[in-house]
Amino acid sequence: QLQLVESGGGLVQPGGSLRLSCAASGFTLDYYAIGWFRQAPGKEREGVSCISRRGGTTNYADSVKGRFTISRDNAKNTVYLQMNSLKPEDTAVYYCAADQQLLDRCSFYGMDYWGKGTLVTVSS
Repeated sequence: QLQLVESGGGLVQPGGSLRLSCAASGFTLDYYAIGWFRQAPGKEREGVSCISRRGGTTNYADSVKGRFTISRDNAKNTVYLQMNSLKPEDTAVYYCAADQQLLDRCSFYGMDYWGKGTLVTVSS
């Protein structure tokens, strides 16, 4: 069974940090670009960050640039999202998604597989 499983969410105070993980099972992430998305209550889902299959390309939403860092460890079949200097407006369910790619690029479109999400709450 092909699936992506997110973990690492939770409650954190403003200014704090969390690291999210996206682990794949049933397939190898070597051939997939990975995107992180989030959806806050009452808002549309938005792309947060993505990383190409070999890690040579990364993209970030303007709202998280300089605070979030995406990385991957293909040997562990896992992608990470390090989130620092968290703000209340970062509160959302965070999803990872995989996009099969021949080239070393990434985008927030055309995702093939989605995880079920992990909740991040930033509050004092």
